[in-house]
Amino acid sequence: MAEFTGGDVYQAEFDPKAYLEYFKFGEGTLGDEVLEFVLGCFCKTFTSGRLKGETLIDIGSGPTIYQLLSACESFESIIASDYVDQNCQEIEKWLKNEPGAFDWTPVVKYVCKLEGKRDKWAEKEAKLRRTIKGVLKCDVHQSNPMGPSSLPQADCLLSAECLESACKDLSSFRAALKNISSLLKLGGHLVLSGVLGCTFYMVGPRTFSSLFLTEEFLREALGQGGFAITEFEMRPRIDKTMMETSDFSAGYFIVACKEKEA
Repeated sequence: MAEFTGGDVYQAEFDPKAYLEYFKFGEGTLGDEVLEFVLGCFCKTFTSGRLKGETLIDIGSGPTIYQLLSACESFESIIASDYVDQNCQEIEKWLKNEPGAFDWTPVVKYVCKLEGKRDKWAEKEAKLRRTIKGVLKCDVHQSNPMGPSSLPQADCLLSAECLESACKDLSSFRAALKNISSLLKLGGHLVLSGVLGCTFYMVGPRTFSSLFLTEEFLREALGQGGFAITEFEMRPRIDKTMMETSDFSAGYFIVACKEKEA
């Protein structure tokens, strides 16, 4: 099991460029399998019309935007966030279309195909750039994760592969869930995705820890946190060839409604 890598390690050693290698979609990376699964789930969830509103907050965006491609059709404004400064800078670079920004085109095209708008990928990129209204510092271990910013409660909270990276143990996961829940309106939805059964993942030559999660624990933690799960999907890992890169056993995708304050 990897030694816990806290926020200070991420700030000092996390290389967004190396992490983004996982997202070179269609090039046979470990990320392909997980991406296909979650992009399909995001598409189904956000095109259903069930989740829509004014504001969506993305908790722990990392240097990525794939998780927001379908959501930008259903929400007027999106706030991206991360603890790591260089991740926020990477998103800003893409938003401003700067030289050296990561090329998300293959992922955007795939999402447009899923949504039945195969040729609208340039419009999709432009729409997401317009919809993301800010990229903020975020710390899930603080009672106001977006502090010192004070945001109105959002209609939807999204978090992809964040909490399992940020939390040392199950009790800190529960606490982080409570902290981020404070950013969400009653009746609003939490969309969570990530990996089960994972203890580590590699970013370039550096090992980062991951909290070992199970379906049972996630169901229990969300229930105790005031959420009613409306959707819980899992896909077992198919490709077992790159276990030295990450040892996850399945991908998960959850939609839950906030029924009460925790």
